[in-house]
Amino acid sequence: MSERYISIHGHFYQPPREDPWLEAIEVQDSAYPYHDWNERVTAESYAPNGASRILDGEGRILKIVNNYARISFDFGPTLLSWMREKVPTIYQTILEADKQSQKRFSGHGSALAQAYNHMILPLANHRDKRTQIRWGIGDFEYRFGRPPEGMWLPETAVDLETLELLAQHGLQFTILSPNQARRVRPIGGRAWRDISGGRIDPSRAYRLRLASGRQISLFFYDGPISRAVAFEGLLSKGEDLVSRLLGAFSDSRDWAQLVHIATDGETYGHHHRHGDMALAYALEHLESDQVAKLTNYGAYLEAYPPTQEVQIFENSSWSCPHGVERWRSNCGCNTGGHPGWTQEWRGPLRSALDWLRDTLAPGYEEKGRELFKDPWQARDDYLSVILDRSAENVDRFLGAQASHPLSDEEVTRALKLLELQRHAMLMYTSCGWFFDELTGVETVQVIQYAGRALQLAQELFGDHLESEFLERLELAKSNIPEHRDGRLTYEKFVRPVMVDLPKVGAHYAVNSLFETLGPETRIYCYTVSREDYKLLSAGKAKLGLGRAKITSEITRESARVTFGVLHLGDQNLSGGVQEFHDEPSYNALIEKITEAFGRGDFPDLIHLVDNNFGPGTYTLKLLFRDEQRKILRIILEAALSEAEAVYRHFYENHAPLMAFVAAVGMPQPRRFQIAAEFTLNADLQRALEAEPLDLARIKALLEEQKRLNTALDVPTLEFALRRKLEAMAERLRARPTELPLLEELESAAAFARQVPFDVNLWLPQNLYYQMMETVYPEMRERAERGEETAQAWVQHFRTLGESLRVRVE
Repeated sequence: MSERYISIHGHFYQPPREDPWLEAIEVQDSAYPYHDWNERVTAESYAPNGASRILDGEGRILKIVNNYARISFDFGPTLLSWMREKVPTIYQTILEADKQSQKRFSGHGSALAQAYNHMILPLANHRDKRTQIRWGIGDFEYRFGRPPEGMWLPETAVDLETLELLAQHGLQFTILSPNQARRVRPIGGRAWRDISGGRIDPSRAYRLRLASGRQISLFFYDGPISRAVAFEGLLSKGEDLVSRLLGAFSDSRDWAQLVHIATDGETYGHHHRHGDMALAYALEHLESDQVAKLTNYGAYLEAYPPTQEVQIFENSSWSCPHGVERWRSNCGCNTGGHPGWTQEWRGPLRSALDWLRDTLAPGYEEKGRELFKDPWQARDDYLSVILDRSAENVDRFLGAQASHPLSDEEVTRALKLLELQRHAMLMYTSCGWFFDELTGVETVQVIQYAGRALQLAQELFGDHLESEFLERLELAKSNIPEHRDGRLTYEKFVRPVMVDLPKVGAHYAVNSLFETLGPETRIYCYTVSREDYKLLSAGKAKLGLGRAKITSEITRESARVTFGVLHLGDQNLSGGVQEFHDEPSYNALIEKITEAFGRGDFPDLIHLVDNNFGPGTYTLKLLFRDEQRKILRIILEAALSEAEAVYRHFYENHAPLMAFVAAVGMPQPRRFQIAAEFTLNADLQRALEAEPLDLARIKALLEEQKRLNTALDVPTLEFALRRKLEAMAERLRARPTELPLLEELESAAAFARQVPFDVNLWLPQNLYYQMMETVYPEMRERAERGEETAQAWVQHFRTLGESLRVRVE
């Protein structure tokens, strides 16, 4: 029997969600209780796959494993950039998995590179294809510390020019859908065999000869099994996945067979709950059973080079049966659920962006030649700055790329030019076309990138390209009548979020009324250096006046501004920001406004502020969303406290009557029910967040809730209890032998098993499992020697394991 190998590839990717002006993801309510969708998908997929559970027959955790170390995978560079900052532990787990896989698979790491921001490469021009590939390789080398052997093409969309560029840059292989294969023949043979319609044998590697004389290896994943994993419930049981993979081998083949599948990595946990556990079980079973060997593409390719030659269908992909039409036309592909909707907007959107890209390029090249030795080489190398924006690194980059020593003004211009090009590529992120509606969040995101490119073009070239761009964008029609078309979409969802330095100043000024700010404040990718500030208050009224220097950390552009903001209570704000002119004028203005505030002459004060800083400039709607929410919570606190007092008073006065109503089986009157739910949920949340945790109080509140049959705010309460358990587990990890900390977590974990909702114990289980492998053996040995404290620790540790559903022995 020939050798048998199995490889499972996960394509892990999220569209870049960062605001183009802030370089950060703002709150996304649809991801509640998480801050945003990156955070939510991480909790549901990326984190679990780094520490996946294998259970025993009683549902207890037998083993925790890193799935990434035993599969093939690629991660989007923009996603990894977010993970490095926001979830560094999980980020390191992914990097470590690649190192482990090198030991497991004959020196071949399982991580593959990815074209930088998921651009559909066959639809890109040659220059963008090259930069996307170079940035993908550079990002990979920066993170994984080695050159990539292969690269994942976004949506597996492919043409021969893209494959030429992969081979030119030293990449050995990529992975395609079986439907992308056209015909095959033995290497050295003459007659081609048609295998269109997905009829290629996926169990081997293939070689494709390129016009340049180079060659590249191609793997075509098993389509039916991949579809079953992604869409047909094959992950419901790990045993079923094992059986299906092993069933793909054939005794009729006389070569070393490779059964391999490829799906979105989010399939394992996000799209299919506990899919990571089905994967972990399958990998463990396959590795221990040894019917087939786990491998990755690099290891297989080294051991078994292609003996067959292949030709492909150009301009094809894995997710559109019409080739790559999903990203430029109304081909019929959509996500479903909206009868009557059309995707005619896709073509005009791409045409508008193509026009913008091609219109910006000559200006970039002309202005770039004044600053760079080679503007396009500078763009290719700019990734090094994106990865490390420290002043030293930026200076080092400019020193290597600039045609002469640059002044401060030229440095800003150089960085703006490069940012212009970065956003002109980000606006082609594939998700902008994948879904059904022009005003969907992913499509609005790519239009925002275009908006940032337009803004930079205006600053650099003085060109008024926006109106011409909007004429083209207007041809893209929304399916939602109130959004009308691309022009209105831009006006509704792009222009209001545009940021310049004065707007950062306005944000800073409003924020200064609600929290104490230091001499230097970082607001996303901007630094505000306070030069002067005065805060006056009288009753509910507050007046903030000051002067500050605002600097972009991205382009080093800076401006000195003065500001005045008057808050008369609730959401009522008045004021503005203007460029700083001179010290005497500024001092005279501050003195005049301060005098008016001291007199309590608010009409005159509003008039002075509006006249000198601009009327109506300030509104809470203009604030950056996260800060807006924070300030609104502060403003709402008094009103909410008042509302809570009313509900609480009503509830406490009528609690006995509510209990009697419940006891006789009568439904609670709606007003009673609202008061009880509000009060009990508020008390429960406070009790769960309190330090230390008062379990008796929480149990009493839950009993009261049960007796009155009121609804629990499960997402909020689960989140609060989970965070409490995680904090306790972290404290125990820091001081693992302290018995009181162990007892505290033991009691809380036992309680979590009793509450009337499921609590995510993922992190406490992980930390417990680590302690079981490190601290527990030593403590058990000490207990066996008769140490009473160690004996008590071991007993409590085992009890904690029962509550966390981890098998200790």
